[in-house]
Amino acid sequence: MRYALFVLWMLLCSATSVFAQVSIGIGLPSVSIGINLPLFPELVRVPGYPVYYAPRMDSNYFFYDGLYWVYQGDNWYASSWYNGPWGLVAPQVVPLFVLRIPVRYYRVPPPYFHGWRRDAPPRWGEHWGRGWEQQRSGWDKWNRSSAPAPAPLPVYQRKYAGDRYPRVEQQPALHGNNYRYQPRDTEVRKHYQEHAVRKAPAPSPRGQQAAPQGRSPAQQDRQAPRSVQKDMPQGKGASQEPRRGQGQDKDRDRGEERGQERKR
Repeated sequence: MRYALFVLWMLLCSATSVFAQVSIGIGLPSVSIGINLPLFPELVRVPGYPVYYAPRMDSNYFFYDGLYWVYQGDNWYASSWYNGPWGLVAPQVVPLFVLRIPVRYYRVPPPYFHGWRRDAPPRWGEHWGRGWEQQRSGWDKWNRSSAPAPAPLPVYQRKYAGDRYPRVEQQPALHGNNYRYQPRDTEVRKHYQEHAVRKAPAPSPRGQQAAPQGRSPAQQDRQAPRSVQKDMPQGKGASQEPRRGQGQDKDRDRGEERGQERKR
């Protein structure tokens, strides 16, 4: 009896943990899902959809709106790099065109896909329940003739293969510098804003030193009189010359007065 209660308690804890994980949007890229690609995968456009799939992989691997998407173990994962790491995606926020991918393009379809039409999307409402279907009402209805164009593939990642594959802390800057596409989907855009850090050009040391030297117009006005003072005579000579001139004038006046007195 105690053992049965312990097992039940463990199952409840596990279920609570899973619920807590999927209650978020696109999680931080920190999950390893067993995909280990030595090279950039071959990706082929799904006809009529803004989505690519990987026909040579033994995985449900897709590319949509600037991110790679994998459906594995009843969960969706996303990453901005082809070999992860991966962020867990809640069913409530999986992009519509990812949900609409036809069954035939799932290279490893789960058992519950059996019997579903291959040219139609999976029956997510049937699988995830009525609550999910109410939240995502109309997800499988759209104008097929007006599907948006697919996002460009981040082919720059081809040169980052094997041992050259970047570390997690290097990925955002490399992606921001080499891939300028801006996502259309709201959740994907939110993921980019939160986790895809754009690398701004670092200021040069010269620029940092030159910054304090710049003057405001008010400072230039205050310093303008100094330039005028430089052009004027300074020091003892400047003060003595006027005085000498004044003394000579006084001596001249006294001499004239004495001369007039002698004539008298």
